[in-house]
Amino acid sequence: MYNSRIIGMGHYVPENIVTNDDLSKLMDTNDQWIQERTGIHERRWAVKGDGNSTFSMGLKAAEKAIKNAKIDKDDIDFIVFATLSPDYYFPGPGVQVQEALGIDTIGALDVRNQCSGFVYGLSVADQFIKTGMYKNILVIGSELQSQGIDISNRGRSISVIFGDGAGAAILSREDDSNKGILSSHLHSEGAYALELAAEAPGMGKRWVTDIIAENNPDDMSYRPYMNGQFVFKNAIRRFSEVIHQGLEANNLQVSDIDMLVPHQANLRISQYIQKKFKLSDDQVFNNIQHYGNTTAASIPIALSEACEQGKIKSGDTVVLAAFGSGFTWGSVIIKW
Repeated sequence: MYNSRIIGMGHYVPENIVTNDDLSKLMDTNDQWIQERTGIHERRWAVKGDGNSTFSMGLKAAEKAIKNAKIDKDDIDFIVFATLSPDYYFPGPGVQVQEALGIDTIGALDVRNQCSGFVYGLSVADQFIKTGMYKNILVIGSELQSQGIDISNRGRSISVIFGDGAGAAILSREDDSNKGILSSHLHSEGAYALELAAEAPGMGKRWVTDIIAENNPDDMSYRPYMNGQFVFKNAIRRFSEVIHQGLEANNLQVSDIDMLVPHQANLRISQYIQKKFKLSDDQVFNNIQHYGNTTAASIPIALSEACEQGKIKSGDTVVLAAFGSGFTWGSVIIKW
């Protein structure tokens, strides 16, 4: 058995900055209302024609991760791509990255676990490396959500939250069992699937052809829906549980955490967890203030920025934790 270790991170976000004041011109909202409920000041939204897509942003993040890992792209053995907003209904963007990088016919796996997608993807890659099947795996989380949200009063509770961007990691074989990913912990609870969902196309009820034929401007079935308070209550509960689970599995205490990188769903959730675990500001990394909730991209963007800023050092105990649609949630415990 081997261990796996992150040897390079990279991220990319669109240049277009959309502030809360910008949104106040499009819907009945304001900067104070948004900040009080989410902690978000601004987010990045791709603009039609700027060349950004889920695939292209993921590719740019991947290229930076490869450069920072100091490996050749041909050293990559496998690709895992997490997203809820692929360029095509099918195929997924993993194969697009494989083709764009010009890598030989390596495998590419697409993960559809929304906000916990990167944690799930990292766990899958870790297992492939631990068993000796692969040596270097590229894991990407990328989202272009701005083109699929309702930018009006009707959709403001959702549209003010989400942003676009991508993050990527190179996971590599590590012989030292005391370094790298120590464990990952994954969970789901499908009973609450529709509390945070976009129903159509799918469900065996209505497909794109039905939506087009009906041409109903009030049809919201294909737009994201979120039961905000219910999601919040479940998130803080599951975040706590899965972080404790990861620590206990490795005989670690909360005091051993050097850096917690939570999924950037809502600053209030992160602050609640920080307070509950009695962590200092230096022990928790948040950037939702500038990027909003970038779903599968949020953890890799945050982890990449934390590395860039020197906030994570060799030997640090790093905890990743996510909760989102599904419901799905998970944690990864890393000895950096």
